[in-house]
Amino acid sequence: MTPFDTIRETRQAIRAGQCSAVEACQRALDRIQRLEPTLHAFTTVTGDRALERARTIDNARAEWADRPLAGVPVAIKDVLCTRGVRTTASSKILETYVPPFDATAVERLERAGAVIVGKTNCDEFAMGSSTENSAFGPTRNPWDTSRIPGGSSGGSAVAVAAGESTFALGTDTGGSIRQPAALCGIIGLKPTYGRVSRYGLLAFGSSLDHIGPLTHSVADAAMILSVIAGADPADATSAREPVPDYSAALNGDIRGVRIGVPGGLVESGVDREISSAFRKALDVLASRGASLVNIELPNAGAAIPVYYLVATAEASSNLARYDGVRFGLRVKGTDDDLISMYGRTRAQGFGPEVKRRIMLGTYVLSAGYYDAYYLKAQQVRTLIRRDYEQAFERVDAVVMPTTPTPAFKLGERVDDPLQMYLGDIFTVSANLAGLPAISIPCGFTAGGLPIGWQFIGRMFDEAMILRITDAYERDTDWKREPPL
Repeated sequence: MTPFDTIRETRQAIRAGQCSAVEACQRALDRIQRLEPTLHAFTTVTGDRALERARTIDNARAEWADRPLAGVPVAIKDVLCTRGVRTTASSKILETYVPPFDATAVERLERAGAVIVGKTNCDEFAMGSSTENSAFGPTRNPWDTSRIPGGSSGGSAVAVAAGESTFALGTDTGGSIRQPAALCGIIGLKPTYGRVSRYGLLAFGSSLDHIGPLTHSVADAAMILSVIAGADPADATSAREPVPDYSAALNGDIRGVRIGVPGGLVESGVDREISSAFRKALDVLASRGASLVNIELPNAGAAIPVYYLVATAEASSNLARYDGVRFGLRVKGTDDDLISMYGRTRAQGFGPEVKRRIMLGTYVLSAGYYDAYYLKAQQVRTLIRRDYEQAFERVDAVVMPTTPTPAFKLGERVDDPLQMYLGDIFTVSANLAGLPAISIPCGFTAGGLPIGWQFIGRMFDEAMILRITDAYERDTDWKREPPL
């Protein structure tokens, strides 16, 4: 066994007695201990808890025999609540918060036998595209530690890419699973909005947040989605749609599948090496019998401004609860004045990017500006969704690069928020429309940095994009160990 084994390989080894759950867990913990001083993928490592759970699984092998994830190490993004384990959102304001309950997605993973080895670093409250906004320091890309891993689920992506965990959970509000997956050379799946319960997720943008897996293979992503998907009475926005057998869709056959290529969108502002890898990857699909169809997404150019109006407005509302009264950080005010305490707590507890988004969101929701900004953004959001609906009358999936550039240097865009935001150009529209999307590796730059491309599907048709990417994966071999 190696640190880069898939979920299926790990589970089969444990079932066959080639490896115990404790050994699989200890291997992950040893790798975390060795690599963390360099990568900083974790905010909390739960070594003792993980080993105790692994021993429980080993001691009751018959009871866990049919559980699909029994003994498999998993890392959880630090915006998902874990009972008895610190959950910080990588923010000073929640630095000591320990939830009394599990997020539904976490509960379902543990019920399936997964062993949590730790909580992963992220941009504070998932606000960022580089994992540089964490209050506890940045995470580094295992392919080049001078570069960003993407964000906001950068810690989860790095944990998987570097072999510190077999798979991970992340969240995606505007590309935060897919973008770091692409920049770290792994698989990242964002399901349809409502497919996975958001109960226990520390909310950023309630109409945009999604929970999904980061894995080494498409088959692993399909397996994890089958475990965490499904309606949840604790989340009124979770959908009562039946959950299919996603693994059954991975038959390798994409003959006659129609794939839409929005040429106008992908031909401008994209790094030359990414464009080249994208075109070569399209040829692989065509050789498998897929039909490539030129389509237009007329309102795609408005996706970034729409997203950064809607997302900041929702962030302003959601983060109002962090006031120093009920939980988290409290900083005393002048003469214990309540308003002063609010101000000091939020000033010291939130980082610069979170403050920026709260202020932007509060502004666009304020009297006199609501109609001009927030309402208008929601109207254009409807047009973006309609563009996809019209495209799906002609095609079964839409394909585009995941990111316009490879991973950039740490600190390169910290002082230029607009440039940072433009890195989300290909990912935010799927969140605005609530559509499923998956990023999969499609090559490397000349300098050895991973390149990813993504597929967007119809509502609740994750099976189609999993089928397409699995077929592509069978004809390519971009899975490599990062040169740590």
